[in-house]
Amino acid sequence: MRTIFVLFDSLNRTALGAYGSKAIPTPNFDRFAERAVTFDTHYVGSLPCMPARRDMQTGRLNFTHRPWGPLEPFDNSYAQILSAAGVYTHLISDHLHYFENGGWGYSQAFDSWEFIRGQEYDPLTVFTVPPVERIREAFDPRHYPTEAMEEGRTATRWTSPKDVWKRSRHAINKIDPWEDADYPTAKCFARAFEFLNRNSKSDDWFLQIECFDPHEPFDAPDKYKARFATGYEGPILDWPLYEQCTNSAEEIAEIRANYAAVVAMCDDHFGRLLDWMDANEAWEDTALILTTDHGYLLGEHEWWAKNRMPYYEEISHIPLMVWHPDNGPKSGMRVSALTQTTDLMPTILGLHEVASPEESRAHSLLPLLKGRPSGRDTAILGMFGGPVCVTDGRYTYFRFPLTDDPSALPVYTLMPSHLEELFSVRDLATAELVEAFDFTKGAPMMRVTLSNKVGESGMNILANWNAGNVLYDLLSDPGQTTPIEAPEIEARLSIAITEHFEAHDAPQELYAHYGLTRAEGAIKNLRVGR
Repeated sequence: MRTIFVLFDSLNRTALGAYGSKAIPTPNFDRFAERAVTFDTHYVGSLPCMPARRDMQTGRLNFTHRPWGPLEPFDNSYAQILSAAGVYTHLISDHLHYFENGGWGYSQAFDSWEFIRGQEYDPLTVFTVPPVERIREAFDPRHYPTEAMEEGRTATRWTSPKDVWKRSRHAINKIDPWEDADYPTAKCFARAFEFLNRNSKSDDWFLQIECFDPHEPFDAPDKYKARFATGYEGPILDWPLYEQCTNSAEEIAEIRANYAAVVAMCDDHFGRLLDWMDANEAWEDTALILTTDHGYLLGEHEWWAKNRMPYYEEISHIPLMVWHPDNGPKSGMRVSALTQTTDLMPTILGLHEVASPEESRAHSLLPLLKGRPSGRDTAILGMFGGPVCVTDGRYTYFRFPLTDDPSALPVYTLMPSHLEELFSVRDLATAELVEAFDFTKGAPMMRVTLSNKVGESGMNILANWNAGNVLYDLLSDPGQTTPIEAPEIEARLSIAITEHFEAHDAPQELYAHYGLTRAEGAIKNLRVGR
């Protein structure tokens, strides 16, 4: 078996024609849906980017013990497990976060990897003295603030406000126009075709093509932007701050159009992969998986982006399509059963007839491809310390923590790093070794109390939500606009949260954080449904 796993970042389910969208033509994603099995009730697990990837690689939820961070020494990674079983694993990605402190270990789990430069704030083009006036002329200051920068003066990472530094890096990268082939997504697929053509006659390999697009900044070649032209003539608006939407209707339309252009670009490049599959008759012996890590709010619920508000359906309910060579007669089939990003790990291993490790808490999708149940009834999702959401596919229940005090919920890790920076010495001074969890293979864990909220945790959400716990009925209210009161459903879903916590050997502090009682329950299906 050969497997191609295509992972786009922030690819909204509602942007794809196969999921009912009419706003953005996506002929190639839709073309794949006509052949593949499309999952209609697929949800995220841990948020945002790197926590989601740890979920995928390990088959376990990340947010029950820590926020963003590296792969842990005791983690089971599907890339390492496949390699140990004789399946060659290769990663091609432009995802900058893999190469920061908080992304260590994920790409290194593969037999080999290639990093494409230039996405987001990766400083591909270097000006020690940035062209501030040129940036101000081209980019809207709300998306590209430069008030802390001076024309003619050296700017460094540690003398600039974090957001100013990051956003100026992308602006500098785009000071000189890019040709279509210069865009990182185009480069990812170009390198992928090199790998595929070189290894088209080989068996037993796994290729992960991971593109940061359509994650912000929403930057695509002009030919794609022309398809969605709004008539807007102001400075560039393509990187919304994670905040409430206060833009004019014209500005909202422009930002959405820029997102649409990037989705169209992704669709075109994915279509070239489908053409390769056709030309090489690879459908007969190659599995193909298409999904994302999470969605993105484009003004819905009066918010931009993610991480600052509850994990609405636009963020948490994501696309997934899977082609298996044995599923030819079932082309175009749709699966309504509840699935989650953690389920990719046992699925990928199963495609290569490799057993899942006992620490996995996920459910393989392979039975669903054959019309059988997977064993999953509920799923929980969230960000460390923020509200925990539980769904059974019909209802979504958000249970909010009792406090947003970062010291109330300690972090358990052996890799003390945030997204970019290592844990502070102040926080490390609180560290103590504690007994192993059931997934750490006997290794004790470091328990650290954080002194400040970190952006990649979910505690900031509490400042933007005063309504308390909330329940939605997705059947009658798919837009999650009108909460319902149903104590018996809330009680049932709260029990499900505790069962998932128990299955993941969550620390006692996590139960207390949400006002839950630890309950030793019937969790066999959560432990062994692999």
